[in-house]
Amino acid sequence: MTKKRTEKTALVVTTIAPPNENLERLARGCREHGYDFIVIGDEASPRDFHLEGCRFYSLEEQLNLDFKLSSLLPTRHYARKNLGYLAAIRNGATVILETDDDNIPFPEYWHERSRHHSAGTVANTGWLNVYRYFSESDRWPRGFPLERVKDSVPPFDSLVPQDVECRTQQGLTNEDPDVDAIYRLVGQLPQSFRNDRRVALGSGSWCPFNSQNTAWWKVAFALLYLPSYSSFRMTDIWRSFVAQRIAWSNDWAVLFHEPNGRQQRNKHNLLRDLTDEIPGYLNNAAIAEQLGELPLTAGEDKLVGNLYVCYQKLIEMGIIPSRELDLLEAWIADVCALLETAVAAGSGEL
Repeated sequence: MTKKRTEKTALVVTTIAPPNENLERLARGCREHGYDFIVIGDEASPRDFHLEGCRFYSLEEQLNLDFKLSSLLPTRHYARKNLGYLAAIRNGATVILETDDDNIPFPEYWHERSRHHSAGTVANTGWLNVYRYFSESDRWPRGFPLERVKDSVPPFDSLVPQDVECRTQQGLTNEDPDVDAIYRLVGQLPQSFRNDRRVALGSGSWCPFNSQNTAWWKVAFALLYLPSYSSFRMTDIWRSFVAQRIAWSNDWAVLFHEPNGRQQRNKHNLLRDLTDEIPGYLNNAAIAEQLGELPLTAGEDKLVGNLYVCYQKLIEMGIIPSRELDLLEAWIADVCALLETAVAAGSGEL
């Protein structure tokens, strides 16, 4: 007898590809496990996209959604995925998973997830390359400051197992993991991670996480926001820094866990990727320093206020332009309206 799931889960992807083998795998898994599967298209997406078990939103449909954000998002940008998050929230999701159209889930991907974990926990280290706990090779996650990639980390055996609440969780990905263009140009691929460890990052420990294999719980949904006026290669990385900083104010950890999928990476121009990553190489350390000094307010009801404060700081630093605030304000209005509706409907705790 199948155990009844306690969460309503949605998987959100954005693509410009026609239905392919990877998307079919994701759709099949969602059908078999009762997940909503939301796919967000863009200008280059096929107009006749159809995949059983998938709710595809064409660009025209997106523009007609009754969200304030719908008409403001630029096209030809990964941040259109924000509309997928909003659609998932409106459909009653209490957990949102996200991945990309070139990722292949392992069977473990579909196991029910928990926001509570016992994990080796590390805090107050500054920058910490979590990949070192999962591999002997010298690799680092996209967005990690280049000047810190050779830094050592506390031995895994020294990490004290703690019961932690992790409203945001990053799963690792085998074969072609989310490393930066410099590693892809000079390092060895494919690579795999060990599958017998979990590490929770607490307050004062920074490590970028991506949108390749990430899970978010309802109370943290406001933190899903992807900035539009940033490069494609930094939008999810800068989001991760904002989310980590706000998590600290609520005593949440960010969990990094064993791989539960692999990537067959779509074709990329690595020099173009490198160009898109340069704003991160130049600014990520300063971003963490400045966000870390912000006097944020504790409380789940303060999340959107803290989100706004963090983006104001990024604008003050010249990291993103001030026009991002129009989109952020629309996102906040949409998320707050949806979550208030969910509460009124009795769909679960925030």
